[in-house]
Amino acid sequence: MLKIAYHPIYKHPLPEGHRFPMMKYELLPQQLIHEGTCTEANFFEPEIPNDKHIVAVHDPEYFYDLLNIMISPKMARKIGFPLSEDLVERERIIADGTIKGSEYALEYGISMNIAGGTHHAYSDHGEAFCMLNDQAIGAKYLINKGLAKKVLIVDLDVHQGNGTAEIFKNDDSVFTFSMHGAGNYPFKKEQSDLDIPLPKGTDDAIYLSILKDNLPKLIENLQPDFIFYLCGVDVLESDKLGTLSLTLNGCKKRDEFVLNTCKEHSIPVQCSMGGGYSADIKVIVEAHSNTFRLAQSVYF
Repeated sequence: MLKIAYHPIYKHPLPEGHRFPMMKYELLPQQLIHEGTCTEANFFEPEIPNDKHIVAVHDPEYFYDLLNIMISPKMARKIGFPLSEDLVERERIIADGTIKGSEYALEYGISMNIAGGTHHAYSDHGEAFCMLNDQAIGAKYLINKGLAKKVLIVDLDVHQGNGTAEIFKNDDSVFTFSMHGAGNYPFKKEQSDLDIPLPKGTDDAIYLSILKDNLPKLIENLQPDFIFYLCGVDVLESDKLGTLSLTLNGCKKRDEFVLNTCKEHSIPVQCSMGGGYSADIKVIVEAHSNTFRLAQSVYF
């Protein structure tokens, strides 16, 4: 059964006019249930995880400053959300969704998190709507528990996974692969194990060709026993914060290729949704919904 992490706290109240589309976290599960892709039985509610799983990748001082809402105003501005205890609780619960999801993926082949993909969270600070790096936490959890020896993080958000790259720069057990817009935030990139920066306006055909050239070779060379897939839909041409030009169908074909590749190689995969900032919320929800529809059709 497809297991999906979701908690009502995912939809966090923001000031009016804030550019982050928080509404998608409420609309996405509603849409999946309404159309019959999922039922209530597919969803599980994550909780607050043990702090030790978070400080396995995040600096304890940063984490406890975050918990106590004691980080500096400058650091808080970089995160981009008004800081509160509820917001930090939300981030911890999202991380638990990915931790528990990784265990479900070991059981069922795949799992999903309605939120997550917080790849701009570094070991010692947050930025760009990210405070705790859910997939980094999940990867380290699997390694530390002896549930995986070699993890591959496939980050196909339009923005480079700079925090993830920094966290694992000296860790051979996790390989970071980021394919992103060259001219996009972050303007100072970190060095992933494999970075593929794409020129502005990259379309479906070119994007899919590059992905199909690289992902199978990576898997063949690395022989990972687990994959974390960050499937941001900010690669769409309609995205306000992106520089690529994928269509809805191109984004769907991307997900289809990644999921089919994981399935063919019998590698469990956990998927976190990542970014999506198209002006029309319906486009964001449809693009994310495609990922869940494909997970059901490819695996179940």
